[in-house]
Amino acid sequence: MNTMINSGLFISIILLICGCDQGQGPVGPGNRNSGNVGSGSGGAWTVPVDQVFDGGPGKDGIPALEDPELIDALQADYLNDEDLVLGYKNGETVIAYPHAILDWHEIINDKVDFHAFAVTYCPLTGTGIGWSREVEGQETTFGVSGLLYNSNLIPYDRLSDSNWSQMRLESINGTFKGKSVSTFQLVETTWQTWQEMFPDTKVVSTQTGHSRNYENYPYGDYKTNHNNLIFPVSPEDDRLPTKERVHGIIVKGEAKAYRFEDFAEGLTVIEDVVNEQEIIVVGDKEKNFIMSFRKKLLDGTIPEFQAAPEGSPARVVLIDNEGNSWSIFGEALSGPRQGEKLVPTKSFIGFWFSWGAFYPGLKLFGAN
Repeated sequence: MNTMINSGLFISIILLICGCDQGQGPVGPGNRNSGNVGSGSGGAWTVPVDQVFDGGPGKDGIPALEDPELIDALQADYLNDEDLVLGYKNGETVIAYPHAILDWHEIINDKVDFHAFAVTYCPLTGTGIGWSREVEGQETTFGVSGLLYNSNLIPYDRLSDSNWSQMRLESINGTFKGKSVSTFQLVETTWQTWQEMFPDTKVVSTQTGHSRNYENYPYGDYKTNHNNLIFPVSPEDDRLPTKERVHGIIVKGEAKAYRFEDFAEGLTVIEDVVNEQEIIVVGDKEKNFIMSFRKKLLDGTIPEFQAAPEGSPARVVLIDNEGNSWSIFGEALSGPRQGEKLVPTKSFIGFWFSWGAFYPGLKLFGAN
């Protein structure tokens, strides 16, 4: 893969971000972080320390948000229909966390009822993942460490100052080193699709307490320039374009990726096996979403699933041979199993290069 490390673009980004708040300025973009590596509560790392890079703004130089202000969908005039959001649902509470906010903050710590969680997003790998904020029975919040591994966000927890790898889903340095994070399901899709499914959604306001231009993407042509990586990654996988968004599923350390092209014919259901686990993947390229679940229900039943027929409510994506209708979050909205839930896979959407780097040799659906 002939990727280019564009340090000029990166310097412009860092100056833009750091110039918005009083705080630590850029400290040598692209340099290995000899100053901060080992600054967690334990010096040893579970990843190669020479592949941990200093991102530039420094610890908390990119400010994570806490308890964000929420507004109604009609008030979110800073969003366009095609803008991507990470959708969250807990009971009747539905919230959209837009990439437009997360591009500037990367982590949003929030709480709904008794669910303390963080929406973590790495703009460089395009990965949005829901994390529990409970670690070893204690509630914490996460911040942006300023460090990167394989171009991917390294959050730190404010309980122990341990560093975590977003895509490895575990702590890689500090008191909690080796501890896995508990994840939960988010829906990544466009603002238009999300509103069609959940018209009563709340959405994060631009009143964050920070001076940012949330209508401006801060990384230039990064998302569309397949020859531009700001930081090196290893290994490289050139089977697909570098920045192509794919849905990856992780089962017991093994991963498999699914392309949006696999869902180009409208709402489509794929039955597959990942590391001996039967799964179903449902997606729609035009609607811009892919979700996946275990095929077996909690009671051991394995229904026959198919795509919801045209004319179904927007949030209904699956039906089965028992007469149940299932939502994009895997909730049975009608039928004999109403109120039950499908078991979600451990999965999320990200740029192809990041999946190849973190899960070498991952399988690609449809490839020989």
